[in-house]
Amino acid sequence: MEVPYRQIRAVYTEEIVTVYQAYDPAVADRAVTAQRFVPPFKRERMTWVKPSFHWMMYRSGWAAKPGQTRVLAIQISRDGFEWALAHSCPSHPGPGEDQRAWATRLRESPVRIQWDPERDARLHPLPYRSIQIGLSGEAVDRYVDAWTVSITDITATLGAIRAGRAAPPAERPYPLPSGLAGVIGASPAAVRAGRR
Repeated sequence: MEVPYRQIRAVYTEEIVTVYQAYDPAVADRAVTAQRFVPPFKRERMTWVKPSFHWMMYRSGWAAKPGQTRVLAIQISRDGFEWALAHSCPSHPGPGEDQRAWATRLRESPVRIQWDPERDARLHPLPYRSIQIGLSGEAVDRYVDAWTVSITDITATLGAIRAGRAAPPAERPYPLPSGLAGVIGASPAAVRAGRR
């Protein structure tokens, strides 16, 4: 079956969605200990979360890039995840979209959406896209204070996954509630009925 060009794929249950971030040890250690993001994590900066494991590996160089040597799997509530999508704006205007209206929406939205080429196990680009979600302002506060359920450091498992001795997380298409596909610029074929 052909994968839709823009589709959210993630590890999720009825209650949570797993997203990934990479940090230096100072941020990662304190986040894992506190089970929430605390200083030196900076709320005033945009923070990007990624449901795609392989895209996180591409971005962090398998946790080898400076400042990204610790990869965290963060479980957040599905309600929070869907709030972020509903209050987002794509980083670029859609085909035929009014530039002024898009610029206003971008300025007023606390969440930014980017669609970048998904990656395979060797981190080569695939012919379809993966979502990256940038949180700022109110969205960061909600992420830190309300949405986060657990934070796990998965860095120690990356070598085995990269070598093929362990399986990567089993991501599957995320069932977007009706109406959200247009907000985030997902492909129409990616829409499925939500759980509610």
